[in-house]
Amino acid sequence: MNRIEKVFRLLKEKEEKAFIPYIMAGDGGLATLGDKITFLEKCGATAVEVGIPFSDPVADGPVIEKAGIRSLKEGTTLKTVLETLKTIRPIVHIPIIIMTYVNPVMAYGIERFTMEASKAGVDGLILPDLPPEEEDLIAPHAERDGLEIIRLATLTSPIERIQQISEKGNGFLYAVTVKGTTGARRDFSGELQEHLQKVKSVSRLPVLAGFGISTPEHVKAMNQICDGVIVGSKIVQLFEENNLEEIEKLIKASKKENAFQP
Repeated sequence: MNRIEKVFRLLKEKEEKAFIPYIMAGDGGLATLGDKITFLEKCGATAVEVGIPFSDPVADGPVIEKAGIRSLKEGTTLKTVLETLKTIRPIVHIPIIIMTYVNPVMAYGIERFTMEASKAGVDGLILPDLPPEEEDLIAPHAERDGLEIIRLATLTSPIERIQQISEKGNGFLYAVTVKGTTGARRDFSGELQEHLQKVKSVSRLPVLAGFGISTPEHVKAMNQICDGVIVGSKIVQLFEENNLEEIEKLIKASKKENAFQP
């Protein structure tokens, strides 16, 4: 059983919510990656999403895009990220999910990528520009090597399509909370709550809300509807500022003792 499936089964048994932080590999140098992941694990992160810097990141907002540029200037590549993850996997117990795009995977070689990612201890893949209709390009290789493909459900996806997407895999469903790219926001559309409730009602998988979540209040509010949250831009920003205390506060907001009282 994949680590992602295991951790979500455990969360369900404990009636707890998931918190998955996103970090950009190589932002600040790849030598910092192990320290960042172990810090997040110590703070209570459920898993960690590791971004691969890419020159044309269509889903990334300005904070993550700038982090990717900084990482590329450090000479970060998909190969060096996998090599680094392989060295730190023995001391990291939570699932590791790679977020990248189809082009870098194609350039690396699909079969080579899934094999080496598995050997590096990667548990899942997020490929935002891979539509379900084209999954057969990568999915058989990922399945063979024990990698979960995490699929995205957007605000514009018909509910029937979301239900079909949720029938695949054993990880979780990534429910995108905004139209557009990643980035911290002050608030969300009034229709979002109704949309997330519909997604939850049809999804066979745990549903995690992501994009724009940036405060403990956002975390708590999303957890009233979903099975957890994914926080990216704010985590990247706080790491750049070396504000570890605020990162810890965000993660602790997902814990049961900090939930809103009914």
